[in-house]
Amino acid sequence: MRTGRNQIRQFGFTLLELMVVMAIILILLGMAAVKYQRSVLTAHEAVLQTDLRALREAIDNYTRDKMAAPQSLDDLKGTYLYEIPTDPITQKKDWVTESEDILLSPEQTSTGITKVHSASAAISPNTNTPYSSW
Repeated sequence: MRTGRNQIRQFGFTLLELMVVMAIILILLGMAAVKYQRSVLTAHEAVLQTDLRALREAIDNYTRDKMAAPQSLDDLKGTYLYEIPTDPITQKKDWVTESEDILLSPEQTSTGITKVHSASAAISPNTNTPYSSW
């Protein structure tokens, strides 16, 4: 096969083509990483909401059953909760409890913990509210 100067066949890719493909891949990876981080945060927030709901329900059930509010979250372990959950935002069992002098029924003998919140000072980017206010 005879080839002239103008009829040279090229096999493979040029450096410019490879760089363009790599740039596109890096952009797609960057977009995927941001999406992944956002989905992880959304999952942590969902777990926080579920844990808060379970803790508050356990506090109410304890108060109704014992006719006295719990004095600490450890009072809930065993019958009302298998164990105190870890705050998914702070990754610790550092819940902030709120006590009030409100009685749920006339038979209730003492006050104690009525609510629980996250100890995190961070603000949710999804709701623009502090996690500690949930």
